[in-house]
Order: sequence, then structure tokens, then C-alpha cells
Amino acid sequence: MFDLIKLLFNICLLKKAPQDLYYSIGLLKLLAIANLLVNFLLMNISVNWFSALLKAAVGVLLIGGFSWISLFFSGKLTRFCQTTCALLGTDALLDMFALPAITTMAVNQGGLLAFLVMIALIIWHWVITGHIMRNALEQSFSFSLGLAFLYLVVAYRVTAFIIA
Repeated sequence: MFDLIKLLFNICLLKKAPQDLYYSIGLLKLLAIANLLVNFLLMNISVNWFSALLKAAVGVLLIGGFSWISLFFSGKLTRFCQTTCALLGTDALLDMFALPAITTMAVNQGGLLAFLVMIALIIWHWVITGHIMRNALEQSFSFSLGLAFLYLVVAYRVTAFIIA
């Protein structure tokens, strides 16, 4: 388990790529559950448990859908498992880092520092998603950043719609 977390952390640092993860449906299921749990904890801070669970489930589906659509249209659907594992795992890892800032902001204590940390994590999430998609699709980094930006905007909008 430690090796998996270390590998996901190295993907977050842009040192490794999704193809460095081993192909495993079991790993995909494990990371989907981990992502669901971490997102549930994150959302449960500010909304009721049902809305938090719904948002977390939709988040996992959005990641899987984004990965599948991107890989399908580029003709690289065989990379779905590793790409989705990388997206789910790095998202869960970043959300773990966001937990203190979100909690601080939820109790109105963090102020500007917590806000800046959240902005930095959002930007870093964008860069990591772009990095993963660049390696999965074999496209330029600018194309992948654009695709990642589109995904993040849609994901945040869908999440905001569910919670509202």
C-alpha cells in the first residue's frame, strides 16, 4: 500500500506517469472506493451526509467518464484502467491535503491562508490532470491542460449543481 501511495505522490510531482501503475481491475476498484471515501469526508464537512455521498459518487463517475471519453476519441481505450487509476488516486491524495484547509474554512478560521492553499491545490490538480492526460493520450502538454481545464470546470459545475 505504501508503494502505491508513493507512486501516486510521484505522479502528483510529475515524476511518474499513469503507465507506471500496474494494470489491475482490483486496483481500479480500490482507488474508486478510496476516492469515494475521501470525497465523502471532504464534502461531509459542509453538507449533509446524503449530499456528500451523492457528490462523491458523481465525482467518481465523472472521473471515469472523462477518462473513457478522452481515451475513446483518441483511440487509446486500452489505457482506461491505468489512466483512471491515476486520476482517482491523485484526486484522493490531493483531497487529503485539502481536508485541513476545507475544515478551517468551514469553521471560518482559515481566512486568506486557507483560501490561498485551496487555490494552489486547485491549480495543482489541474496540472496533475493535464500531466496524466498528456501521457495517456500522447498529446502536447498545452492540449492536455486545456482538456484538464474543461474537465475541472465541468466537474466543479456539476458538483455545485448537486449541492445547491
